[in-house]
Amino acid sequence: MTEFEGVVPALGLALAERGYSQLTPVQEAILAPELKDADALVSAETGSGKTVAFGLNLAPTLLDGAARLAKTRTPLALIVAPTRELALQVKTELEWLYAMTGASLASCVGGMDMRGERRALERGAHIVVGTPGRLRDHIERGSLQMSAMKAVVLDEADEMLDLGFREDLEFILGAAPAKRRTLLFSATVPRSISALAKRYQRDAVRVSTTAEQSQHLNIEYRAYTVQSNDRENAIINVLRYVDAKSALVFCATRATVNRMTSRFTNRGFDVVALSGELSQIQRTRALQAMRDGRARVCIATDVAARGLDLPNCELVIHADIPKTRESLLHRSGRTGRAGRKGVAAVIVPRNAGKRAERLFQNAKIEATWSKPPSADDILARDDERILAHPALNEPIAGPERPFAQKLVAGHDPEQIAAAFVRLYRASHSAPEELLDAGPTDRPERPERRDRPERPARRDRPERGKPGNRDDFKDGVWISLSVGYKHTAEARWLLPMLCRAGELDKKDIGAIRIQEHVTFVELAPGCVDRLLGAIGPSRKVEKSITVTLLKSVPEVLRQEYPEKIAEIPPQTQTTNQIGQIDRTDPAPPVAKKPKKSKGKKSNKNKGKRSYKPGKEKFERASGAGAGGNTGAPGSKPLMRKKPKRNAV
Repeated sequence: MTEFEGVVPALGLALAERGYSQLTPVQEAILAPELKDADALVSAETGSGKTVAFGLNLAPTLLDGAARLAKTRTPLALIVAPTRELALQVKTELEWLYAMTGASLASCVGGMDMRGERRALERGAHIVVGTPGRLRDHIERGSLQMSAMKAVVLDEADEMLDLGFREDLEFILGAAPAKRRTLLFSATVPRSISALAKRYQRDAVRVSTTAEQSQHLNIEYRAYTVQSNDRENAIINVLRYVDAKSALVFCATRATVNRMTSRFTNRGFDVVALSGELSQIQRTRALQAMRDGRARVCIATDVAARGLDLPNCELVIHADIPKTRESLLHRSGRTGRAGRKGVAAVIVPRNAGKRAERLFQNAKIEATWSKPPSADDILARDDERILAHPALNEPIAGPERPFAQKLVAGHDPEQIAAAFVRLYRASHSAPEELLDAGPTDRPERPERRDRPERPARRDRPERGKPGNRDDFKDGVWISLSVGYKHTAEARWLLPMLCRAGELDKKDIGAIRIQEHVTFVELAPGCVDRLLGAIGPSRKVEKSITVTLLKSVPEVLRQEYPEKIAEIPPQTQTTNQIGQIDRTDPAPPVAKKPKKSKGKKSNKNKGKRSYKPGKEKFERASGAGAGGNTGAPGSKPLMRKKPKRNAV
């Protein structure tokens, strides 16, 4: 039997029965003598065995020298996890680890029956595992007693802060006894975690493993450059090329999860979805399908899949580029766990290459840049798998031999082999033909050019007026079916066009927002690229439609007179909303002058009186109508007040 130094004997027996021959670096570090009764801030990469680590560290504090735990009415330890799945997963790990100590565990997570959790707490539990919101509810209702708490563990503390649980965590830590142990386990230690540790820990010992210095040595990072509208096709090809036993696809929104799940199911993949809108029963069934092998692909949102431990997960695909290095490391850490190898693929749109490169640099990761596997690459990989298929090397069984001889006698061997290939490929989804995404090399920062001399101030265009750009001499105008009535602003219209149409900022000129429509000027060479990227639907986002105009919009002709000089006014045609063609411009309509009104006075409510306005009135003259103006000091003409109640 393997002996583990520093481990409580009962837990050492459980490790041996579980097949442990040696501990991971973080598990060995947490057993140091100086950490026996001290607070600790532990950082280690995901998949390094942190759950078993804090279980081993808590045992001496909970057992206090005894071989088994005595019955108790109040919990002795509290484990806080960010998600329901992670909390239940931690509870399962601690159950087998503490099986020989007589410990009872209870879970308190959202989405489960609160009455059942209350009954479990009333029966007595030594260790309680839960999510922040549900634990706070139990504390406020009085069903979770904190008076005898000896230790509190925050698992994936950085994720809980990112999810907005700071207030709940501070409430839980504030309700715990002052003389307690506080252990913080996190994959990364940002400033927010350091501040939390300083506030709620006493002389905490910082523990970091050597593996933390070089992130995820067992994970191969790949960056695939694609066109924005070719992302899902690229994911299909990556799944087919790697052919992992189980794979995780991370998406940014629930809508994307639902759309990809529907499409991949139609393509023949065994897919389950995991998002926040699912009930706890649905999420449990989805995870069980992945663990049983009935499903091979799990499409999930980042929040729903935090802390998941899927066995044999060999591939993680980031359908959307993670926003932070912490998200990248947490997502990718679902593979390459417990010493196994894994692949993390990031789908990078062509116009987001620099952002992805900065993300890799911040995470200290070296990624391999390339195009996604093509259809020919996937078929070639299928041929390699067929040649290496174990069925070709297995001995022929007795009942199989007569039928095999019958096949060889009735068919040509090549025909039999071709049928075997067709059957193999028919059981897999057909690869997709991808659009060319340009160069495959890593985006490099261009050399800094000498800045041209700025023109004299009198030669510069006035502020607020368009400058003269040579690349927009023959600019093409488009209209977007959104205006300032729909809160349209250039600060989000510009990135939307760049993202949807594979454009750069230099391809877009003037943006003029009207009441119900927005006019955008494009460089001539990028119009075909925009129309090809958005497709025949002509929609860039939700209900925003793009319309190609034949000339400068009519409302902007005074602003851009030089761009319509070559087109005769009689033949100008605008193709705007409603597709109205006009050959002869309508004559301008003269506006009627407004009548001058005097200022109303509210004095003597109920009566109407008028005071002279700012207009100059003609003076009364002795000559009558048509005479000269009156002498200075004469009163202006005023309307007579109507007599009220006249008989």
